[in-house]
Formats: sequence, structure tokens, C-alpha cells
Amino acid sequence: MILDKLVNAERYYSLHAGFRKAFEFLFRRDIADLPDARYEIDGERIYATVFDGQGKGRKSAKLETHSKYIDIHYSISGFDEVGWNPVQECSAKDGGYDSKKDFQLFSDVPKIWIPHAPGTFIIFFPEDAHAPITAEKGLRKAVVKVAVKW
Repeated sequence: MILDKLVNAERYYSLHAGFRKAFEFLFRRDIADLPDARYEIDGERIYATVFDGQGKGRKSAKLETHSKYIDIHYSISGFDEVGWNPVQECSAKDGGYDSKKDFQLFSDVPKIWIPHAPGTFIIFFPEDAHAPITAEKGLRKAVVKVAVKW
């Protein structure tokens, strides 16, 4: 898991072949005006989803993991908190792995809550269980999915 400000994104380009394109999407001048939708960046290898609304609160948030994609969560406006556990410490699977949607839910309680302020991004790798969109007030964020296998 990596937490940083978007202005520092270039530091992470070398971690994955798809990160440069992923961050280029987040640097779009019109990102704050994009409607809620899915945006293809590089076919199924990189795509983004924009969310605008109210989160589910800490009590309703569930930890999730992904096997096929790395998530880059970017807070456009509004303050969010994201729960986090290393997946090795998650023991309470909530249903089976959904290979079509690429997620596994867990009912474990997050050990750490990460503040997610506007202008910051968080990268979640497959080993990072995360509980996103807990803000109980207005939140606008983009989540870019980058395929693990390139």
C-alpha cells in the first residue's frame, strides 16, 4: 500500500508498466467534471471509475481484495477514510472470490484507517485488503484499475 499526493505520482511510474497511463488519467484537467462512469484507458488492462456520492460509513464497510488488478484510489474532493489490513491477516471470508468482478470480501475489522484527503492517492496491491468509500458526507473519487499481469 502506498499513500502520497498526486503531485508525486511520477516517483511510482517505475513500479508497474501501466502506472504512467493510470496517473495520466488522474492528472486530467477535467477530472473534477467527469460524470460517474467507467472510462477505458487501455482496454481491460487499465480503466477507471468515477464515483460521486455518500459513502457507507465505517460500520458498513467491508474489506476487499483483488487478484487481477491493482487499485489506485484518488480523492478528487471530500474526505474519505479507507480501512486496511494485510490480506495474510484476514481470516473471515465473506463469500467466495468473484472472478468476473475480481474481488473477495472479508468481514474482518480493519486494523488501520487511512485518511484520504483531496489530492492524495492510495495504491492497493493484491496483498492489501481495503475498505473504501466510508465517508458519510459527499465524496468524489476516481479508482483506476491496473492489470497485475501486463
